[in-house]
Amino acid sequence: MGNHSIIREFVLLGFSHLHGFQAALFAFILPIYVLTLVGNLAIVTLTCLDSRLHSPMYFFLSNFSLMEVLVTSTVVPRMLADLLTARKTMTLAECLTQSFFYFSLGCTNFLILTVMAFDRYVAICRPLRYTTIMNGPVCIKLVAACWGLGFLSIISPTLQKTRLWFCGPNVIDHYFCDSAPLLRLSCSDTRHIERMDFFLSLLFVLVTVLLILASYGFIVAAVLRIPSASGRQKAFSTCASHLTVVVLGYGSTIFIYVRPGKGHTTHLNKVVALMTAVVTPFLNPFIFTFRNEKVKQVINDLAKRLLVGSPAAGR
Repeated sequence: MGNHSIIREFVLLGFSHLHGFQAALFAFILPIYVLTLVGNLAIVTLTCLDSRLHSPMYFFLSNFSLMEVLVTSTVVPRMLADLLTARKTMTLAECLTQSFFYFSLGCTNFLILTVMAFDRYVAICRPLRYTTIMNGPVCIKLVAACWGLGFLSIISPTLQKTRLWFCGPNVIDHYFCDSAPLLRLSCSDTRHIERMDFFLSLLFVLVTVLLILASYGFIVAAVLRIPSASGRQKAFSTCASHLTVVVLGYGSTIFIYVRPGKGHTTHLNKVVALMTAVVTPFLNPFIFTFRNEKVKQVINDLAKRLLVGSPAAGR
């Protein structure tokens, strides 16, 4: 190591290959990010303010929406700033901090999706015991466990990355500090960290998606036993939005992270990663509100109250 300089600052390559189109990409992503914040925070606010949404399903949904705001905010603001600047540098401390929060929040997101599936399973397959099983303290403990496990699981690999040597080059071929492109730059032995990253990907992605699929397998079997067509339709409609979000979120994540090794960063990976960081958090509020009659009713009632109370309405 004495013949090499130690690197503590990295250059994010981002979308530099687009050259003159970076400003157009900024103009495209900025309004999506703003709408993402507005939409998800609106769900959190409505859940807190309206008593009709004070139930376990909407409690988990509000936590999921808050998580989406935090996940996208760890990546998108920095990406937007880099699209307008020539110097796209990040220190090792900044890089590892961004990576820690992105992956810990992402793990928490998958756990909350799993809890949401369990909630739907109890509601449909154990309706008489639903209020007993999914009571307030239990819901709070489940969400607290999701947050705690998500953050605790990423502490060890992050601390190990602080001990890595970086002796050049210092260009991260991504728009944020993703784990794989960072490990590619290290001149230390990263095999143990790679195995740990892969294990965590299997644990938080494949295991949770299998639990979700198992929950919905029982749900489908229970729904098919409902005698009335309207009852079956109502039961399926309450689960359709959740399944849509699961497909969008897990599809892109499995493509990028559930593969061993550290050499998979390509332009295609950047585009697919945009699904997780930008597109999915933007679509989630629309998916949940457009398919959920109770949320739509709350929004309509709120809009009516605002219109009645506005000065224009008074005139």
